[in-house]
Amino acid sequence: MESPPRDGQVSAEPTGSNLVSRACKLPDCDPRAFLAGRDAPRTYWTSPYGPEFAGGGTAARVTADGSDRFDAVREAAEELFDGHDFDGPDQARPRLFGGFSFHDDHRPAPPWLGFGAAEFVLPRTQLTRANGETWLTVSARDATPEAVEHELTEVSEALTSTDESATDSRRDGPPGVVATNSTTTREEWAEQVAAAVSRIEAGELRKVVLAQALAVELADEVSVPDALARLGESYPDCFRFCFEPTTEAAFFGATPERLATLRGRTVETDALAGSVGRGDTPEEDAELEASIENSEKMAHEHELVVETIREQLSPIAGAVRVADRRVRKLATIQHLWTPVEADLTDDGHVLSIVEALHPTPAVGGLPPEKALQTIRETETFDRGWYAAPVGWFDAEGDGTFAVGLRSAVTGDRSATLFAGNGIVADSDPDEEYEEVQLKYRPILDELEDD
Repeated sequence: MESPPRDGQVSAEPTGSNLVSRACKLPDCDPRAFLAGRDAPRTYWTSPYGPEFAGGGTAARVTADGSDRFDAVREAAEELFDGHDFDGPDQARPRLFGGFSFHDDHRPAPPWLGFGAAEFVLPRTQLTRANGETWLTVSARDATPEAVEHELTEVSEALTSTDESATDSRRDGPPGVVATNSTTTREEWAEQVAAAVSRIEAGELRKVVLAQALAVELADEVSVPDALARLGESYPDCFRFCFEPTTEAAFFGATPERLATLRGRTVETDALAGSVGRGDTPEEDAELEASIENSEKMAHEHELVVETIREQLSPIAGAVRVADRRVRKLATIQHLWTPVEADLTDDGHVLSIVEALHPTPAVGGLPPEKALQTIRETETFDRGWYAAPVGWFDAEGDGTFAVGLRSAVTGDRSATLFAGNGIVADSDPDEEYEEVQLKYRPILDELEDD
C-alpha cells in the first residue's frame, strides 16, 4: 500500500493542496504519554472551556511575517483546507495550532530558535479529548485516503498496545534550578518605570506594560509533557499550551488570559488586568482580595483594558456585552477579571478577531503605537512569543487563542521565563517589581526540585 508523504509545507503564498484526514475513537489515552512518544513539531492545548489536544509531526505548516501576517496565515489556511477530505466526527476535525510573535518584525534567534513571526502546524497525528471521548486523527497532504487510513490503524494500534500504554504512569520530576539571572536589575527597573511614568505625566501615554525576562540554568533538560501535566494539577482553570516547532526550543505555559474564542458569530474574550498575591490563610486571602477590589490604581488599569476591548470589537460586532467585574483566583495570584462577549454582524474568522485585539492594553498599553514604541525602546530582551496570541483554528475559522503569559521558552538545560506589569501614572517601582517576581512563580515552581 502507498505510504503518505511524511511532511507538508504551506507558506503564506497560495499553494494547492490535497489534504486528507481520517479519525478513529480510542480508549482514553494520556496526552502526556502521547506527546512524549511524538517527534517535533509537538503541540498541546487545553482550556477550562473546551477540548484538550495534543499533536505530533507535520501534515502541513503555515508561516508568515510582516504587518500582514494575520491575513497571510488566514489565506494560506483557507487554501490548505479547500477541498479537504475529512471523514470523522466534528470534535476530531484537524486544527492548525501555533501563534504569533509579539512584534511583527520578529526574527528567530536564541532562545526563540524556530519561532517565526507567525507559525502554525497541522499535526500529522492529533489526539483529541472531548465530551468524555478520545479521538485520534491522522492527516497527510497529497496522499490517498487508503494510505491515511492505513497509517491511522498503525498509530492507533501502537497507542493502545500494552507496552506503550504502560508509559502512562511514568513521569519525570522537575529538572531542578541551578541558577537564575534577571535581564533587569531592581535599579534598572526603577529607572524604566520612572521614565514610563514621565511619559504618562507628559501626556504621551496612558499606560504601558513593561516586562522582564529571567534566564534559568537547569540541572537537567525539561520534559515539557511532564511540566504541562504538573501545571494542570496546579492551574486547572488556566489555558495550558505548548508549541515546539523544532527540537531546539519549546514555548509552554499556563496563562489565565483568553484573547478570543469564536464560535460561529459569537466572540468571547476576557479583560484581565490588576493583580495581587494569594494569602496564607483565608482571612489574609480575603484581605488581599478586598485590596485589589478597592484599589483605584488597579481599577483604573483594568477599566482601560475593558474600554479598549469594547472599542476594538465595536466596528465588527453588532452588540458588545460587558459582564460585571469580579476577582479571578489562581493558585498563587488573583486578578481583576471582566468577561466580554460580542456578536459579529457577518461571518468572520478568529484570526481577524485576534488581529483586532492584539496587543491588548493588558500586555501592550495605550495608545497602542506609543506603547509599542516605548516597549521597544525600554526592554533589553526579545519578547518573542511572550504576551502574544497562541492557540488554534479550524477550517471554518472558529478557534480559541490565549495570551502567552505565565510562560517560558526552553531548550537543552536552560529556560527563559517572562513576566510584566502595567505601568500607570501612580505606579510604584518597588511594588511593580515584586508583582513581576510573583508572576514568575507558576513556571519557576514547576522547574524547581521539591
